Amino acid sequence: MPYSHIGVRRSAAQQSLAQALAALSEEFKLPDGFDPDVLAEVADVIAGHELPTPDLTALPFITIDPPTSQDLDQAMHLERNGDGYVVHYAIADVPSFVPAGGPLDSETRRRGQTIYTPGQRIPLHPLPLSEGAASLFANDPRSAYVWEIHLAADGSQTSAMVRRATVQSIAKLGYEQAQEMYDAGTAPAAFAGTLALLAEIGTKRIALERARGGASLNVPAQEVDFIDGRYVLEFRPGLPIEDWNAQISLLTGMAAAGLMIEGKVGILRTMPAPDEEAIAAYRRQTVVLGKPWGTDMAYGAYLRTLDTSEPKHLALMHAATTLFRGASYTPFNGTLPEQLTQAAVAAPYAHTTAPLRRLVDRFVLAICAALSANEDVPEWAIAALEELPEIMADSNQLANKVDRAAIDTVEAALLRHYVGGEFDAVVLAGPKKNGHTTRSAAARSSIQITTPAVSAYCEGDLEPGTVVRVKLVAVDIAKRSVKFVQAASEPVV
Repeated sequence: MPYSHIGVRRSAAQQSLAQALAALSEEFKLPDGFDPDVLAEVADVIAGHELPTPDLTALPFITIDPPTSQDLDQAMHLERNGDGYVVHYAIADVPSFVPAGGPLDSETRRRGQTIYTPGQRIPLHPLPLSEGAASLFANDPRSAYVWEIHLAADGSQTSAMVRRATVQSIAKLGYEQAQEMYDAGTAPAAFAGTLALLAEIGTKRIALERARGGASLNVPAQEVDFIDGRYVLEFRPGLPIEDWNAQISLLTGMAAAGLMIEGKVGILRTMPAPDEEAIAAYRRQTVVLGKPWGTDMAYGAYLRTLDTSEPKHLALMHAATTLFRGASYTPFNGTLPEQLTQAAVAAPYAHTTAPLRRLVDRFVLAICAALSANEDVPEWAIAALEELPEIMADSNQLANKVDRAAIDTVEAALLRHYVGGEFDAVVLAGPKKNGHTTRSAAARSSIQITTPAVSAYCEGDLEPGTVVRVKLVAVDIAKRSVKFVQAASEPVV
């Protein structure tokens, strides 16, 4: 979701954009707060919550997140083990705070996930839980599901298990702060080793990802600003430490999938490989934007060649989402499904590291812990398996609609002062109707403009893969609409 975490700077000059974004909550009927019975249950559960054994507070865990985050799902401690490594990855113990069948359980099933709009967040759980008792704050003992994953010298997994335990983070780091500490060698001794090993393990896991044909979308954080009378996007390029951090999460999701496959019960995050049409469309775009994707390179390897500090490369990274489609949740109990892999990961994979923000992770954690202990999987977790795919599909659909609306709003704001201007644009796809290309004077074709780097539609039947001259004739931020027409009858190339 490329624009999900855009921050909108509050100023009088941006009120039209801010108001349009604020209206998204009402338009999409997003939840507003939690009912009293939910809040009462949360208060009771928090008051009676007990920390589990074993006590692992002697391990110096740290969290690495966006600096303003308060819902801290993960904490890590990394150490050497001979010529290999041990990854200790603590995940917020949400299951112990959500009684099965209670008001909070029902409400989280209704929501499915936390939904983001620029400058606003609709949380999956009430804040006393998600930004309080269950969040892995520094210097405060917390209940967690602690993964212990052993790696060989090359970073490949040799074993994995998970159990509930009490942990304590010793530092809450932002990405830039952690990167600066690593680069300068100024991290405190208590966690300098974890930062050093994060780079070492992360680099090795990236190499393994390349070898198996996996791909990662590393989209920079973005912020809308208003400078000299125009809306502009400011981009914060992704940091290496964000990539390394993501590899630990991917590792854990793959470990969770392995445990559930071996136990023949659970729910996987699956996705088919991209189809030929999507690949062909993306290849055309890479050519026009000056960074051709050769046929001898896997798409995961190609994405890692993109420098997102370059506007055209950034546009290509966003456009690569067309290759990551068809993801679903696949439950099973007793018989393994035919589809086991997630194509972007290029391996079996499960969502398990973000239970404060995503419903399905709560169930995966409980299932994996039971399997690790050779215990019966909780009945409440098994009972939810068939229901979870629909819940998550519906919530993902809503999140995507909200995200698309936010994108359209921001892009309309960016183009507001360009009305009457002309641009070179690459035609990504011709007009379609009912899944088939249609020839119609009223049809619209999908286009990509490089500066500013936005996607839009242009009236007319345009040839995919060509570069055409287009004119922006209208923009409406409130309606999040832009209108382009051809400025010339012949394509540029």
